[in-house]
Amino acid sequence: MNVVAIIPARYHSTRLEGKPLADICGKPMIQHVYENVRKTPLVTEVIVATDDLRICEAVQAFGGKAKMTSPDHATGTDRIAEVAKATNASLIVNVQGDEPFVTSEMISEAVQPLVDDAQILMSTLMHEIDESSYNDPNVVKVAVDLRGNALYFSRSLIPFPRNRERLRVFEHIGIYCYRRDFLSAFVALEQSPLEKSESLEQLRALENGYSIRVVETHSSHYIPLSIDTREDLEQARKLYLARQVSK
Repeated sequence: MNVVAIIPARYHSTRLEGKPLADICGKPMIQHVYENVRKTPLVTEVIVATDDLRICEAVQAFGGKAKMTSPDHATGTDRIAEVAKATNASLIVNVQGDEPFVTSEMISEAVQPLVDDAQILMSTLMHEIDESSYNDPNVVKVAVDLRGNALYFSRSLIPFPRNRERLRVFEHIGIYCYRRDFLSAFVALEQSPLEKSESLEQLRALENGYSIRVVETHSSHYIPLSIDTREDLEQARKLYLARQVSK
């Protein structure tokens, strides 16, 4: 099965301009992401999808593969869909370009359900969080049914902690795997009301009646840090150095 991982990367960011090229201990952030994804046995090809020549050239400079896309895409998913059309992939993996600590194990966890079950169109990941993140709107929560399919994603706390002794709350991790045909159909759908309200595009799939399989990651090396601010970047550098020292 041909599995292509596509990393959407844009230069312009409201809070941290040029973050894909931000240096983390001698490498641009996009290179850390790319190299981690490339280690995944199930992935046959890795491509960075960008609308900025500086990112494209940086990826090519470290030996990676990049494709220029339209500057008019509203979301990263639209960007990867453009690149996916030109591939012969069966499955497309969407890996965020601001997750330098993503692991190959996590990507395999997201892909495996679609390898095992031809009825599954889309999958993603989650991991358990503690109370310190319950009320943070930047931490997207997910609730799933007994089969592991998403019931809802929200920036609010779900489920409500009426009985805290039994409560397990999960953060959604923004790695997605799609069947290529489904990805094309998904980006053709209009934005949905809940998607607009929460600013979470995965809700578009749920609102249109599609299931999303959600897998709890068991990767022991995952650090739940996406880079959105200068402070996040400094934290990433410290964590990377600490990890290198501990090896």
